[in-house]
Amino acid sequence: MEIVIIGGGFAGLNLAKELLNEKGIHVTLVDKNNYNFFPPLIYQVATAFLEPSSISYPFRKFFAGKKNLQFRLGELQKVIPAENKIILNNGELTYDYLVFATGAETSYFGMENVKKNAIPMKTLNDAIEMRNTILKNLEKAAICKDIRKRRKLLTIVVAGGGPTGVELSGMFAEMRKNIFLKEYPELGTTASNIYLVDGGDALLSPMSKESQEDTLEAVTKLGVVVKLNSRVTDYVDDTVFFSNGETIQTKNLIWAAGVSAREFEGIPTESYGRGKRLATDAFNKVNGTQNIYAIWDTCIQLTDKNFPQGHKKLSKLAIQQGLILCKNFKSINQNKPLIPFVYKDKGAMAIIGKNKAVVDLPSPKLHFKGFFAWIIWLFVHLISLITYRNRILTFYNWMTAYFAKDQSLRMIIRPDKK
Repeated sequence: MEIVIIGGGFAGLNLAKELLNEKGIHVTLVDKNNYNFFPPLIYQVATAFLEPSSISYPFRKFFAGKKNLQFRLGELQKVIPAENKIILNNGELTYDYLVFATGAETSYFGMENVKKNAIPMKTLNDAIEMRNTILKNLEKAAICKDIRKRRKLLTIVVAGGGPTGVELSGMFAEMRKNIFLKEYPELGTTASNIYLVDGGDALLSPMSKESQEDTLEAVTKLGVVVKLNSRVTDYVDDTVFFSNGETIQTKNLIWAAGVSAREFEGIPTESYGRGKRLATDAFNKVNGTQNIYAIWDTCIQLTDKNFPQGHKKLSKLAIQQGLILCKNFKSINQNKPLIPFVYKDKGAMAIIGKNKAVVDLPSPKLHFKGFFAWIIWLFVHLISLITYRNRILTFYNWMTAYFAKDQSLRMIIRPDKK
């Protein structure tokens, strides 16, 4: 049985890992990057509190010595279901079963100026670019004599009140307090504002009301200006425009406001559901296909009675869907009955700053905040990293940052453009 997995994120890599050494099954994982990375911590790379290598690991290093697992660097261009074949930018592959685990991509809701000028926060490349942009603007502000231009260089607007937006704004607020004034004494007399904006009426909308209220209170105490019911409509000439008529002048609009799935050439139009996601049955098989499956962000599954509108797009969903699909592939290989997917909600969490986090647990229904929630967040994210090396590196960097209130990773490193 030849299984081809498109995408090596949470879902794809966990599926491949679970199929390791399974007799009669060979897996080829295809990804446009040669490394796996841990999305929940890219904001710490973006703010220079973690190195990229702390949350990433090369696929070929991970697959070395695993006889039935193979990695292929490439980008999917087309699927030919009638021939059980996919076309990549550098060749083609045949399959018995094809799995889409590509995740989602940044959505700008059709706003071309925002797409062109804002700083995205979805990939490891985005995080590195954001770090470079923020640091370069700080250097420009340090020598800028025009107070209005300097203020625009220092003002940060984070669009999106989900976990990424909350975590970024909280981190920036702590950096402003503990780092910026110490390392950039030239900026001591200039006000710098951090805005967290969202089109909804609450931060962390998927979480409990208690978490939403605790988060709003915590980020506000850190000095973040929160603007709810404020939907971004444009970003032109360093000005962010909102649907209520307000504007903010800034050189730093960080876009953490939306994601969407992507469409794949060769997949029938009727196979797509809401938000361009591939509609699947209870076994994650794409509707209208015979041997094509989809998991996590790239799919929408309406067969789970506890989640009739589809599942929340959390990392735990990726892991669970990958595990069940693995069991079903083993069952197919052994001519056994398949298991329908049922999501087991294990709660949600978000970190706000040092010693500040919120955690919701569904059963029993519990809510935690503050230091204890912060410890839970650290532990869960640490054990979720792919290798012991990643865990050790990340733990070391966290301890250094905790006791020193700082890190020494703020370097602008980028290749020369020729």
